[in-house]
Amino acid sequence: MPNIRHTATAPTRARRLTAGGRIDAHRHDDHQIVYAGAGVVAVTTDAGTWFAPGTRAIWVPAGTVHAHRAHGHLDLHLIGLPADDNPLGLDHPAVLAVSPLLRELILAYTRDPHDRSPERHRLRAVLRDQLRVSPQQPLRLPTPTDPRLAAVCALVHAEPADVRTLAELGAAAGVGERTLSRLFRTELGMTFPQWRTQSRLYHALRLLADGLPVTTVAHRCGWSSASAFIDVFRRSFGYTPGRHLGPARDPGGPT
Repeated sequence: MPNIRHTATAPTRARRLTAGGRIDAHRHDDHQIVYAGAGVVAVTTDAGTWFAPGTRAIWVPAGTVHAHRAHGHLDLHLIGLPADDNPLGLDHPAVLAVSPLLRELILAYTRDPHDRSPERHRLRAVLRDQLRVSPQQPLRLPTPTDPRLAAVCALVHAEPADVRTLAELGAAAGVGERTLSRLFRTELGMTFPQWRTQSRLYHALRLLADGLPVTTVAHRCGWSSASAFIDVFRRSFGYTPGRHLGPARDPGGPT
């Protein structure tokens, strides 16, 4: 990532980004929590992309070069923590589950960053406790470095609805299926079906954030039916995809 900006202190604040808005590559000496109160936020590093709707937050450890991108109109909430304050004990980015309580804590804590009251200090203590017990979620797209693997991943990214098998994709890229299968496991830490599901979910979040109907998103991202898409989405994010669009357009009904 060229032109890396360095800001020693990670800001604690709330801001809005329009659809497609970006915060260019930068790094902090502090840790940071990144949360989307509305819309979808994606955080990209050299190692990959982590993405989160409102039921998830992204942990960015101190010193990590990262960039943000908004999908849909994004209400972005950022919380900075000093480098010696690591309630998660993680030295790599991660996606965390956000409970209703943690969501309200994040919103309250970022409402007035200049507040130095005892109440805010207690709020921070509860926030840290909730972060510590938040489960990690496997919502990331690791960046392939092997050019053969990168070529196959690019084919899937370009057409999420592509139903070709790994062998067929490998043939198109001039790589054997066994080689690709090994590369997915050793370099990306997941199987090809797992990676393709993550890629499709990321594309689905982006399309939903742009207001496309659930059925359209399901077919554009490779699911055979809206119900199959809703099932995978609900298990991954804890709510139905129609929550991005409003209950009147949600074929999965309320959660």
